[in-house]
Amino acid sequence: MPVANPASPHEADLHGLLYAYVFRPGEPGRELDVAQAVTQLQDGQGEQFLWLHLNLAHAACERWMKTHLDLPETFFETLREGSRSTRIEHIDSALLAVVNDVLFSFGMVSSDVSTLWACARSRLLVSARLQPLHSVDELRSSVKRGERFGSTVELLVHLVRDQGDLLTQVVRETTLKVDRIEDQLLSLRLSDNRAELSSLRRVLVRLQRLLALEPGSLLRLLNRPPEWLREQDIRQLRASTEEFSVIINDLTSLVERIKLLQEEIAAKLTEENNRTLFTLTVVTVLALPINIIAGFFGMNVGGVPLADDPHGFWVLVALVVTFTVIAGRWAFRKRGDY
Repeated sequence: MPVANPASPHEADLHGLLYAYVFRPGEPGRELDVAQAVTQLQDGQGEQFLWLHLNLAHAACERWMKTHLDLPETFFETLREGSRSTRIEHIDSALLAVVNDVLFSFGMVSSDVSTLWACARSRLLVSARLQPLHSVDELRSSVKRGERFGSTVELLVHLVRDQGDLLTQVVRETTLKVDRIEDQLLSLRLSDNRAELSSLRRVLVRLQRLLALEPGSLLRLLNRPPEWLREQDIRQLRASTEEFSVIINDLTSLVERIKLLQEEIAAKLTEENNRTLFTLTVVTVLALPINIIAGFFGMNVGGVPLADDPHGFWVLVALVVTFTVIAGRWAFRKRGDY
């Protein structure tokens, strides 16, 4: 494994090396301390390969990687770029992976997603993160349980599959919430359901945008893989990305389902508003005849009809009732339009 100036164990620890494992094909991984990891980096002999996991929160972590690890410059540019779309691509005879990890909490949208950057060569896998990640913890647990890995790509594939498992959990939990809201669709809490659906849809759309693998970079990788990549590794990469695509499709379908529920709730709210407006219209129409007649007969002018007629009041009552009935029939004939 090509390395530059050797680093002391204390220096590596200070510069963000969280843990390291060495693997031999067909054997469980063995955890190394800092001194052993540095020795393995200097030697790099045989079929064994290393996994180094680093913490980018250390200020000097990036400088240490540049000094002691043979990584392409594109990897360091990716660490600083604003776009963090999930992808696996072939860069300078290495595999560069950006994996967004989901912290499953719908209550804190701004901190739900964090990023893992990884660079894989035939004998070295380097992963780096700013915050503790679920997928890396799952991978480390698998290694501690004695799971065997034949190459650095198998470790990378395991990360992608762990992320897919977590995303499946997100889809499953969200589906239960949507099912409950759908069952309550005819209840009186339409406004609360609508707000909850909006929150779920916003989170899922964000996850879909960040977690969906870039098809272009993956296609280029599968068509022109690096020379050290084994045929078995290519098959595993293809299988894992296909599984991940199925999960993303399930997420997309769930987003569309939420959209349809939002439209149905909006239609029901519009229907209720129309009924309220219809009621107000009927009241206004029914009160219109008496207001008009009262306005005419309340004028302080001479010649007011029926002023001296002893039955004038009842004549006016009959007139008002007649016009009210006519207006009421007209209003209820319009009821079908609402």
